[in-house]
Formats: sequence, C-alpha cells, structure tokens
Amino acid sequence: MFRRLPAHLGKISAIVAAATVLLTGCSPEYAVLNPVGPVGKTEEHLIILSAILVAIVVIPVLILLAIIVYRYRDKPGNRAPYSPEWVDSKTLEYVWWGIPIIIIAILGAFTAKTTFSLTKPPEANVKPITIQVISLNWKWLFEYPDQKIATVNYCEIPTGVPVQFELTSDAPMNSFWIPQLGGQEYTMPGMAMRLWLQADKPGKYNGYGANFTGAGFAHMNFQAVAVSQSDFNAWVKHVKTSSPVLTKAGYNELKKDGLAKEASYSAYPPGLFNGVVMQNGGQYMYGSQTPSNSNSTKNSSGNMSNMNMDMSNMNMGH
Repeated sequence: MFRRLPAHLGKISAIVAAATVLLTGCSPEYAVLNPVGPVGKTEEHLIILSAILVAIVVIPVLILLAIIVYRYRDKPGNRAPYSPEWVDSKTLEYVWWGIPIIIIAILGAFTAKTTFSLTKPPEANVKPITIQVISLNWKWLFEYPDQKIATVNYCEIPTGVPVQFELTSDAPMNSFWIPQLGGQEYTMPGMAMRLWLQADKPGKYNGYGANFTGAGFAHMNFQAVAVSQSDFNAWVKHVKTSSPVLTKAGYNELKKDGLAKEASYSAYPPGLFNGVVMQNGGQYMYGSQTPSNSNSTKNSSGNMSNMNMDMSNMNMGH
C-alpha cells in the first residue's frame, strides 16, 4: 500500500520539512534588536558584544571539532601519530583556560558598567515622569501620580522623556517587559521595584508579562504608546474630562482573576499603589529611591527604614 520515496525525493522532503519548521518561528522584526530608546540601545550593544565574545570561542571550537573528526577518524592507512604516553600540554592548558577567563572578565566588566548606568534616568537634563504599575491576574493597571489618572492594559508616554516605572503586584509574581524600550523587571507582592525606560520616537510598542502566572498568562499583554509632549498633555486632558473614576470597589472588582480590555480612568483611590505594597509586606527595593507619595522615611544611610528584606509575608503559593 505504501511505497518508499526515491532517495533524492526523500532528501528534498526532509529539507523542506526542516525549513518549514525553522522559518515558522522567524519574525521579520526582532524587537530586542530594534530598540527605540537609550536603554534599549545600550542593552542591544551589550547583546552584540556578548554574541561576538561567544563567537570567539564557539566558532574555533566547531572548526577544530570538524578537523579532529576528519583527521583522526578510523580508516585504513590513517597516519595520525599514536602517542599512548601523552599526558597533557601546558600550552594547550593555558589556551583553553586563559581565553575563557579573559572573555568572562571583559563581559563581566561591561555588564556591570551597563547595569549600574541603567539605574539612573537615561536623560539627565529632562524632567522625568513616574508611572506606577500594578500587575493583576491577568491585566496591568497603570497609575500616573502627577497627572492623577490611570489606565488598564495600555500606557501613554511622551517621547524623549525618561519614565520611571514603579512596579508591584497584587497577584502572583510577574515580569514587566517592553522589549523595544529595554529589559524586564519583576513585579512582586509586597515590593516596589523600579525600572527606567524612554522612547525616542512615537509609536506603539508591545509590552508583556514575561513570567508565567496561570490560565490567562498568554493574554496578559499591553501597549506602550509613545507620543509627543503636546499630544501627551492633550491625552491627559481628554482622560480627565471623559473617563470615569476608578473607585476602591472598582479596583477590587478589577483585581479579580480574569481578562480586561483597555480602559482609562480620570481618577483613582489616593495611595492605592503604596497601599498594595504595604498590605503585602511593605518592602521597598532600591532604598535610595522612594516610591512616589510614599509616607515611609529614610534612615541616616539613605536606605528605607523598613527595608529588612523579610519575605515571610510574600504570597508565594501561586
């Protein structure tokens, strides 16, 4: 009933099948390698440097592997020298230990420098804005403490302006990530984390929850909309005049497990973000930077007085 394909047709079929599988996962645009802000561009440079350093090791190893397999394969008349008493080579030891150590040192130095540079605003001469983010199951709530408005599943930001995202969770731990703007940061119950990002040109940039949180995880996406400063001001004014108020009861309904559409609110309960942090343990990361409108005080060393890193109250059962 079944007949074997000719050898050449079988090979062609295998190549086509392999190409189909590989190309299906390809995308015309890799977001991480198409940054639109200073943070994303800095991280792109680090990714490229890492790839180059890895290639310095991987490419010669693959070439040597092919040479060794071909040169020392078992075949009649093989003239490869037979050295049963050979133990080691100090020269080779220095090469295969020295090169990786140098590469790791270079990569570690650049990674540390880049990491510390990204703890500060990308632009020093521009007044930043603050957006407080609460991750819920399975949606994102964005609060603008200076503008007194809030949004769900999208945030609007002005171009060329550093944005400090203050992050927490009123649900299981998640991960806040806008690939084209920069790297991710975790949202954790009882902790306020911080992430600086900036968009240099207008556009809509996809954001994700990059930490698995259950049934609705795949739909826990949002958009970061970058617009000019004048358009941002007009948008804020429009939200204040045309959107409903998010009440405490409305927030309690919003945080129930389930999906949500994009929404805007002209106001939200005062102290909502800090209340979510404190009700889950009240730990603040990055002691030198107090979350907006926080009533917490600093001790003489500049750290938050309640920064004891006690994780006993964190809800890790999810």
